[in-house]
Amino acid sequence: MNDAEMMKPEPGRTQPGAAAPAAQPLLKVNDLRKYFPIHKGLFSRVSGHVHAVDGVSFELSRGETLGLVGESGCGKSTVGRTVLKLLEPTSGRIAVDGEDITEFDAQAMLPYRQRLQMIYQDPYASLNPRMTAGEIVGEPLVIHGVGANAGERTERVAALFDRVGLRAEQMHNYPHEFSGGQRQRIGIARALALSPEVIVGDEPVSALDVSIQAQIINLLMDLQDELGLTYLFIAHDLAVVEHLSHRVAVMYLGRIVELTDKASLFRMPLHPYTEALLSAVPVAKSGARARKRIILEGDVPSPIKPPAGCHFHTRCPYVHARCRAEPPMLRQVTPGHLAACHLHDTGPKLPLAKPADAA
Repeated sequence: MNDAEMMKPEPGRTQPGAAAPAAQPLLKVNDLRKYFPIHKGLFSRVSGHVHAVDGVSFELSRGETLGLVGESGCGKSTVGRTVLKLLEPTSGRIAVDGEDITEFDAQAMLPYRQRLQMIYQDPYASLNPRMTAGEIVGEPLVIHGVGANAGERTERVAALFDRVGLRAEQMHNYPHEFSGGQRQRIGIARALALSPEVIVGDEPVSALDVSIQAQIINLLMDLQDELGLTYLFIAHDLAVVEHLSHRVAVMYLGRIVELTDKASLFRMPLHPYTEALLSAVPVAKSGARARKRIILEGDVPSPIKPPAGCHFHTRCPYVHARCRAEPPMLRQVTPGHLAACHLHDTGPKLPLAKPADAA
């Protein structure tokens, strides 16, 4: 059995920066919420909730990469885990190919586990140190009964190792015998083992050196081209997201505040928080002018008791009375460009500063 037969590739994706083909979404998330209870006292009574994800909606088309960005603690990793039902949602809807899987139990989710996989952030903590690399990659095959026998599964694992840039003889090594980049390749091979359609990458390159990051990003893009994979790529590094994504969703304190294609986001941000994030991105393009650096005052509010109205109003330089009382809806401001900001209720007023490539 060769690599191509095992992977069952689908048609390739469009290049990052171009809109993905219009079709029924492969993954659709509607008004997703995840609250974690806070227990206190002798009887562990619930005294409050952490509003980790507070009404998130988005769609993913086949072969598309959606970058999900925001500060640490904004809830983006919780979105990824909840979408895969590693965490049970508090409310909302998750649909795969139109099938609502929100209420599915563990047994009903088994077929979808093969279609939805994850690459974890920490390549040192996500691999079992007592298992060989081959056993780690082959474990999903054993759990889901894929392969007629152990020999066939071993053959599939060897093909996966070759596909992610590792040697088949390394299957017998333990995780501590690999570098960080190699460990992440093992994690990618494990995610590919069941020929998934959607892969959630939870900051899969943030723990790696910059040079290794580039190698892993190029590997992920090659895999998407060859296998027709769909990515939800979670990151805090906007430079990485710009390189890899078709569209970008910006999160702040549990909510998406802006969603559009990457070219529009970097050229013309429509939310003050997005503009502040972009102002911190170093400009490497020759002749380009850096954005004016925007320093946000104050700290991110607690998700235990988020502020009323717009969650960003406590730090926003353009705040007015309505922002403190009424939460803005994520709505289309310009074609294909959504923002949750009262500044746009009477038409777009941003960008508030010149784009990075302005003369």
